[in-house]
Amino acid sequence: MTAIVVSPLGRIAEMAVRHKSREMVSLLAEKQDFHRPAVILAERHLTLAMNDISFAGTGNLIAPQDGHIQNLIDFAKSWDQSAPLLVHCWMGVSRSPAAAALVSLALYPEQNEQDLAKRLRQASPYATPNSRIIEIGDRLLNRDGRLVAAFKAIGRGADTDGNVPFVLPLKG
Repeated sequence: MTAIVVSPLGRIAEMAVRHKSREMVSLLAEKQDFHRPAVILAERHLTLAMNDISFAGTGNLIAPQDGHIQNLIDFAKSWDQSAPLLVHCWMGVSRSPAAAALVSLALYPEQNEQDLAKRLRQASPYATPNSRIIEIGDRLLNRDGRLVAAFKAIGRGADTDGNVPFVLPLKG
C-alpha cells in the first residue's frame, strides 16, 4: 500500500524524488509562487489557494472553504495510488496534515477517526492539523463530528521549525 508524504514547501522537490511521487496537492496562500518539481505531472497537481487560518473574515486572507475541500476530496478519489501522493503547505504542520487526513478518510471511509488521528500523531509529533479544514472535511465526509473530536483529542503538536516532512500510511 502506498502512503501520503507531507512536506514543507522548501522540501517538496527532495520528497517528490525520494518517494517517487508523481502527484501533488499544494495548499498555499494565493499568489505564493513556487516551482512544481519536474517529477510531478502538471495535470496531477492540485493547487488550493488558502491561508492557514481557522475562521473566515480575516481581512484579505482566504480561509479554507467547502469548495477547496471538495476539490481535495475529488482529487483524492482520482488518485490511482500507484505512487505516494505528496501534500504540502508552507511548513507542513497545519494545512497539509489536515489535507492528508482527509485524503486518507475519503479513500478509506471505513476507518475509525480516532485511529486516524492517532496514526497522524505517531507519524508526526509536530502536526497541528488546521481545525477549519478538519471541520469542513468532517461535514463533507459525513463523519458527524467524530473527526473533529478525534483531532481535538490528540491536541496541538510540539513546536517545530517546520522542516520535518513525514509519511502518513493511508490506513492502519
